[in-house]
Amino acid sequence: MGPQVRQTAVEVGVTTVFRAVLDANVFVSAAIHPDGPPGRIIERFLRTNAFTLILSQAIVEEVMRALAYPKVRRYVRRGLDPGLWMEDLVVLADFVLDPIQVPGVSKDPDDDKYVAAAVAGRASLLVTGDPHLLTVGEYEGVRIVTPRAFLNLLSA
Repeated sequence: MGPQVRQTAVEVGVTTVFRAVLDANVFVSAAIHPDGPPGRIIERFLRTNAFTLILSQAIVEEVMRALAYPKVRRYVRRGLDPGLWMEDLVVLADFVLDPIQVPGVSKDPDDDKYVAAAVAGRASLLVTGDPHLLTVGEYEGVRIVTPRAFLNLLSA
């Protein structure tokens, strides 16, 4: 079994509420395939407050930039306004205003913003499909998992 989930997962009654950072690829996948694991994660967040979402300005900007790419935009599900959708998520999330610097955690320096937000936001999990981040596995108590693994934790 992998590293233990950090103790910042809060127990409410008998339910554990995780604090999690989602990578941009999770948001983009959710906007395209609402029935896949990323879409179900966002749905659980919006409908049942199944976990606490941690965001930073850098993450929001990357998600909005990715959703605006023409090659992505044409696949976003009909009827979804990416700007309003992201605004709903930002309003409900815990926002990290000044993430710490964690250079060199991932082989891709662009990925470090996710780790920084997770550490600064006291997240127990970073959810991603990015192989560079997944190979890190764990950093300062933040476990890095796939969307499917996160759904399994939410269902446990």
